[in-house]
Amino acid sequence: MNAAAAQTAAPAKPASAPAPAATAEAKPGANAATDPATPGMPKAETPTAPAGAEATAALKPGDATAGQGKAAVCGACHGMDGNSTDPQYPRLAGQNEQYIAAQLAAFKSGKRMNPIMMGFAQPLSEQDMHDLGAYFATKTSLPGVADQALVDQGQTLYRQGDVDRGIPACMACHGPDGRGNPGAHYPQVTSQHAKYVEARLKAWHDNGTQSDDPHTKIMAGIAQKLDEKDIAAVASYLEGLHTNEPAAAAPATP
Repeated sequence: MNAAAAQTAAPAKPASAPAPAATAEAKPGANAATDPATPGMPKAETPTAPAGAEATAALKPGDATAGQGKAAVCGACHGMDGNSTDPQYPRLAGQNEQYIAAQLAAFKSGKRMNPIMMGFAQPLSEQDMHDLGAYFATKTSLPGVADQALVDQGQTLYRQGDVDRGIPACMACHGPDGRGNPGAHYPQVTSQHAKYVEARLKAWHDNGTQSDDPHTKIMAGIAQKLDEKDIAAVASYLEGLHTNEPAAAAPATP
């Protein structure tokens, strides 16, 4: 060490000098360079994750393969492929994942009241709900048959509504082909059992709704403007509504 350096260096403390009080409080093995709990070191800022970020990160998109095994219990009422044979139970085949998951969550929380479905929904996790939705979304809803005597009235209400009575066209939310709008949680209604649709519309017509769900409030408000013939016509029209798959292109003529 040269003379200049020796003059500026601090004199070494005697080995017997007592350690500063702050040092005594340090954790055994603490490293001041890496341990923010060491006295004298600035406190490290811990990033705060947005509320619900962990749950969102943990939830994966619905897995149809996983959902198939979980759907075994649903088959007794809704059919293994989502095409129920008993018209009091809705067809789930082709229904969008988001809608199914949202309805199962509503049954589990009690926001949507149904003693049977509440019992089935209770043990389901959010991932289970999305897996089930993904599975049924891969299935094809079997087309039903509409009552020809009701088709004209049902089609008019579905596609045009009734401006004079303040009834909007059903397809404004459910789409011209009845496939719904997954992003907005509007369900598929095409090929749905007329008996099931009629029961739902009558319940909204007669009882309104106590639910705070905005979609349910919309439907209750519309249903209360429909009479019995309207409800029967729309329900029948929906059962017969389905989208034909595009035909294969004919081979070019040589």
